[in-house]
Amino acid sequence: MALLQEILYKTSIRSVRGSTAVAIAAVETDSRNCTPGCCFVAVKGVVTDGHAYIAKAVALGAVAIVCEVLPEEIQEGVTYVEVADSAEAAGRMAHSFFGSVSQQLKVVGVTGTNGKTTIATLLYKLFSELGYTCGLISTVQYHIGDQIEPASHTTPDAIRLNRLLRKMFDAGCTHVFMECSSHAIHQQRIAGIHFTGALFSNITHDHLDYHKTFDAYIRAKKAFFDHLTPGAFAISNRDDKRGEVMLQNCPARKYYYSLRSMADFKGKILENSLTGLQLLLDQEEVHFRLIGTFNAYNLLAVYGAAICLGEDRQRVLQVLSSLTGAEGRFDCLLSPLTGVLGIVDYAHTPDALENVLDTIRNLRRGKEQVITVVGCGGDRDKTKRPLMAEAAARLSDRLVLTSDNPRTEDPQAILRDMEAGLNTAGRRKSITVADRREAIKTAVTLAGPEDIVLVTGKGHEKYQEINGVRHDFDDRQVLQDMFALLEK
Repeated sequence: MALLQEILYKTSIRSVRGSTAVAIAAVETDSRNCTPGCCFVAVKGVVTDGHAYIAKAVALGAVAIVCEVLPEEIQEGVTYVEVADSAEAAGRMAHSFFGSVSQQLKVVGVTGTNGKTTIATLLYKLFSELGYTCGLISTVQYHIGDQIEPASHTTPDAIRLNRLLRKMFDAGCTHVFMECSSHAIHQQRIAGIHFTGALFSNITHDHLDYHKTFDAYIRAKKAFFDHLTPGAFAISNRDDKRGEVMLQNCPARKYYYSLRSMADFKGKILENSLTGLQLLLDQEEVHFRLIGTFNAYNLLAVYGAAICLGEDRQRVLQVLSSLTGAEGRFDCLLSPLTGVLGIVDYAHTPDALENVLDTIRNLRRGKEQVITVVGCGGDRDKTKRPLMAEAAARLSDRLVLTSDNPRTEDPQAILRDMEAGLNTAGRRKSITVADRREAIKTAVTLAGPEDIVLVTGKGHEKYQEINGVRHDFDDRQVLQDMFALLEK
């Protein structure tokens, strides 16, 4: 329980009708979750407007309403607070309601198009190995110390996010590492949270279905850094062409990492193979178990954050060299009989796909074929579909176009969008198989000894969403099953 006047701290209030001395049992942004004694915050969402559910919230027992536009009907005994931005208010109120625990934790946020999950996961693993009790909020899973909860979103809504932080604090966590998606930043889900540090990985073509323009997408990411405090640290990738732009006007202490330029945390790839990366990192040679140039950048970001958090350099490098990445990120499995190498990766943007395929091509020892299975999700950014197919065709020997999570879209329509990106040469080397299981089977069948089969787009996901229903589907397990089937 908390008084309404206490949890309204730092919200931009325009007017109040009723008493703010009322006790609040819960803060909700979904009217379906309202219970007696709660405060309902009416947020204008992408699909629905919470203002349309104010009467329902009151009927379910809400004693306070926070909104941008007051309803025509004002119920007696209910307090109405008019605010400038109800989404921001929801974040700040949730933060206050759950005890403002981010001020007592070391919370580090990671944003960027690619690499967020790997960076956050590596930080969680690193600091856990260093002896701390840590929390992780990522696309794959939420970790509260050793406990694991399934992830609903990359960054959960403001209520669940602050409830998670409270649970982490109560469980004795000292550090929390979290992904901050552009949606979450724009929708103010992280409003009110005190960040000790923030990291930027890179920015490429993604989420234009939501942000509409690439410029708006960049501004959403940049807003995260603009709202840091002077006592925080901000680390950015200097090799990304927008790496320095991200930290313009950022009030925090600024640091950069790089493989190609002068930077605070400088690395150089000495060897890149299927056994891992040999890096010269701040003038010291270290072998890491992760593979690929993109992971060299991820490791630099993690190393930089650990140093900014005051950890011993030698101990950080020692532990970091032994760690593996996040599930579904360049996840390798080998067919014992044929020697075919299977790789499962979450790559779902053109740039991420190019990074993975470039890495594979650089790791090839001879004339191994690269056979790529790729699809695009439904109800998402359509403009990247032809770009995904073009990148896959250009950098693969064979290509199998298939379904990803079609959601409410016709899979064939999605595939036609992808096929539009193929030139004549690309069409010659591609096959379209809408059924994902059959597509993976086709790719494995096409593979000869020691060829490489790359299955992209879903990574850690254990489902395929079709017409609102989630069906069990695990790319790694299906790939493994196909290896076993062909080895009989």
